[in-house]
Amino acid sequence: MKHSVRSRMRAVLAVATAAVTAAALAACSSGDGGASSTEPIQFFLSGDANQGGGYAHMAEKYKEETGVEIEIVDIANADLPTKLRNAAQADDLPAIARVGSVDPVWRSAATDLSDITDGSDIRTDLSDIDDDGKVISLPSDITAVGMFINKTLFDQAGVAYPTSEDDIWTWDEYVAAVKQVQTALGTSYGMVMDRSSHRLKALLYEFGSDYFTPDDEGVFSTNDDTTRALEYFNKLNDDSFMPRSVWLSDADPNALFKSGDVVSYMSGSWQIADFAVNITDFEWASVYLPQEAERSTNFGNAASIVVFDGPQQEAAHDFIKWLYEPENYTELSEVSSFIPAIDGLTINYASNAEAFEIYSQDIAASPAIVGEIKAMELRYGAQGVATDGDPVRDETVKYLNGEQDVATTVSNINEQFTDQLGVLK
Repeated sequence: MKHSVRSRMRAVLAVATAAVTAAALAACSSGDGGASSTEPIQFFLSGDANQGGGYAHMAEKYKEETGVEIEIVDIANADLPTKLRNAAQADDLPAIARVGSVDPVWRSAATDLSDITDGSDIRTDLSDIDDDGKVISLPSDITAVGMFINKTLFDQAGVAYPTSEDDIWTWDEYVAAVKQVQTALGTSYGMVMDRSSHRLKALLYEFGSDYFTPDDEGVFSTNDDTTRALEYFNKLNDDSFMPRSVWLSDADPNALFKSGDVVSYMSGSWQIADFAVNITDFEWASVYLPQEAERSTNFGNAASIVVFDGPQQEAAHDFIKWLYEPENYTELSEVSSFIPAIDGLTINYASNAEAFEIYSQDIAASPAIVGEIKAMELRYGAQGVATDGDPVRDETVKYLNGEQDVATTVSNINEQFTDQLGVLK
């Protein structure tokens, strides 16, 4: 394989943000630290209602089967990390949580789930596993970068796009096709991409990049394909094919695509549920990501499930074990439109099944380095090591804005990672 440094590592931790609601805060006033083993089992999470209420649905099913009540406490995403840190310090953690990442503040209170993973097909490469082999977390589901197109525009322009793995386009072919649609119909922009290193990382992998990884001394470096990918991305941001306002001024790419005046949108699987409900003026479709030196996406666990030590630990563990039984987890995935974190399941999605199949195929085709980098991110997170901001995104923005050349951009990213992350233990 092309990647000669795949055993090296890097980590950029990102925290998702959302509005904090007073109702959510009021709902989580008590936790497992003071809870009786006979009280409802509290399960802290974010966004269940937005994902079809899958966890609430499974909690109701579990109560019908066992008589045990699972109390779903849906907390604003931005508030959940702080809420859990405060709860840990007050010895008042809930029984279960679905979290964006494992926090060193409460990691020692998370219990071993290895008996659930042993002999299963759960993707433990996306789990936090300690030095003793204890499984601290389970991936709730998988999220991945992908490409959406305005299918109506493609059809009106008479331009083809890939519909099977046999005819996946290269980046040059994709750009040419999108420009053909632009020219035929006079759309303002050909493409938007979320202002995120998570999205940009997929493009880097596709160009053969090893991303930014440390040696045994903690010194970060990357390969020449990273430079080549950044130069290509810079050429796309020309205020004609791509609006510079997204990466340079934080304009909303989601809103731009929904306007119907943008041909394509590089974002991710989490958009499917939104588009299915909120795009009514045109037809959209998920399509295969373009490839260059490699075929790849960027994927990882959408969130992590943890069970905390306390009087409800055993009952909480029983629920999670039941939830990850293939039949029950399949039902959860179908209700919430999850990409499953258990291999080998057949998910019958109520809608947009073709889109989810494309994501699954892109994930399966991705090179090993994608999973290796994600595993290293999990290890950095478990050690409480993070960067100030997002060096890859922030330095790329400076490059796109003409403040520095690509060589300086790459050098600055390596230097910041080296200074802030150090040696992975």
